[in-house]
Amino acid sequence: MSQSHLRYVVVEGPIGSGKSALARRLANYWGVQLLAEDPASNPFLPRFYRNVASHGLATQLTFLMQRADMTRGMLLGDSLASPVVSDFLFEKDALFARVNLDEQELALYQRLAQQLLPQYPVPDLVIYLQASEQVLLDRSAARASELEQDFPEGYLKRVHAAYSEFFHQYEAAPLLIVNTDHLELVDGNEDFELLLRCISEMRGQRSYFNKSV
Repeated sequence: MSQSHLRYVVVEGPIGSGKSALARRLANYWGVQLLAEDPASNPFLPRFYRNVASHGLATQLTFLMQRADMTRGMLLGDSLASPVVSDFLFEKDALFARVNLDEQELALYQRLAQQLLPQYPVPDLVIYLQASEQVLLDRSAARASELEQDFPEGYLKRVHAAYSEFFHQYEAAPLLIVNTDHLELVDGNEDFELLLRCISEMRGQRSYFNKSV
């Protein structure tokens, strides 16, 4: 798969996978636009981590509105006029909604999503960064951001399971599954070069990159 044919690449993965840092590095390396999510702009997020049940719906609807604005910008503006690397998949919001909302809240979210979210573009390639649960926990702790220190008990485990289930069934775009347990893709040049080779040699709808030690 030649990089010149990749107009829209998405890097995804659960919290602690390093998706945002890798998306930034790929965008810089290829010299293309970075489309990044901005969780800090969601005013409900700090309250959500302190009380998921009370602030889950407001948090999800705010993210839904942000995604709707981004989608319109991509479809009506010039975001897709040149190649783009993004650190989020539009379907990710629905994934989190199923984790965070109760049955009635989820039904409301889904009804609003149908009305508010335009038909978003499909990526040319999705890179899914996976890691073991303990590795994700260790990385999140090492980042030591204020929000991540406040994660409710068991929350990262639920998110990790939701990502695994989602990408097990994902077929909308070509998918490269990368096990990052023993990879240094952000600061390490050797592993980054291996990833670039995997991308260039990828054929078909699904491929895997797993480096053993």
